[in-house]
Amino acid sequence: MEIIMYLVDAFSDKKFSGNPAGVIPDAKGLSSQDMQRIATEINLSETAFVQKIDEDNYKVRFFTPTQEVDLCGHATIATFYTLASKGYLKGIDNETKRYYQHTKAGKLYVDVYCSDGEIDNIFMEQASPKLIGQLDEVDELLVSMNINIDELGLESKKIKSQIISTGLPDLMVPIKNKETLNKIEIDYNKVTKLSKKLDVTGIHAFTIEKGQVYTRNFAPLVGINEEAATGTANGALFYYLRENNIINKDKITIKQGEILNRPSEILCKISESNPNCIEVGGKASIIIEGVIHC
Repeated sequence: MEIIMYLVDAFSDKKFSGNPAGVIPDAKGLSSQDMQRIATEINLSETAFVQKIDEDNYKVRFFTPTQEVDLCGHATIATFYTLASKGYLKGIDNETKRYYQHTKAGKLYVDVYCSDGEIDNIFMEQASPKLIGQLDEVDELLVSMNINIDELGLESKKIKSQIISTGLPDLMVPIKNKETLNKIEIDYNKVTKLSKKLDVTGIHAFTIEKGQVYTRNFAPLVGINEEAATGTANGALFYYLRENNIINKDKITIKQGEILNRPSEILCKISESNPNCIEVGGKASIIIEGVIHC
C-alpha cells in the first residue's frame, strides 16, 4: 500500500518555522494500529489522518508518536491548508469556504480564507470552553518548572493557574515576564507525573509584555516535550485571559516557538456568529510531499 503524506509547517507562512505536522489526506483503509505506527515513524508532535465523508465533511484523527488525542489545533490548520492547496477540497475561491471536521472532540467547523486565488488563513472552531479546575497548591508545579514562587503570576495582576479546555485540558500558568518564561527548565518526569495527577494534556506557560502574549507548551505525558505552536492550548488561554479580565479584545495574536527557533503566530478570535465560540487560526506552508510504503 502506498500512502501520500505531507509534512506541513502550521502557524507560519515561512519555511522551517511554525509547528510541523504530518498530514495523511486519504487514510481510507488504515486501521488505528496503522495510524499509530505511521505517526510513530513520522515522529512529529501530531499526525492527522483524514477520511472524506462528503464534499464538506471530513473525519480527522490525530496521533502523537505515542497515542491518539481528541483534537489538535496545529495539525488541523496543516490538514485543511493541505486539502485546499492540493485540490482535495472543492469550492475554493476568493471567499471564505466552510468545511467540517469530525473529531473525537466533536464536529467542528473549519473556515478556509482565500484572496487573489491564494489560501490566506485557516481558522478552526474550538470545542466549547470549559473551566475544569484551579491549582491552589503550586509546589509541584514550581519544582517541575524550576522557578520560584515570586516568578509565578503576572506583573499587573494576581492570578492563579487554571485548567481550561477548548478540546484538550491544559494547565494555564502565568509567568511574571518573558525572561523568566524563556529560562524555564522543565523536569519532564515531574511534569508527566503532575499532568497525570491533574488529568491534563500539559502545561501552557504564558506571559504578557507590552501587550503581546508569549507562550510555551510542555506535554511530555503525550510524547511532546515542548511544542512550537499549540492551537487548542492557545484557544484555551484566550478564554482564560478574557474570563479573568486580563484582556477585553475579541481578537489577539499569540507568539510561541521562539525559544525553539521556530517562531509561530497563532490567531485567536471570538466567532462573529457565536460570542461563546473561540476560533484559532493562522497560516501554513507545505515542506515535504512524499509516499509511505506500507
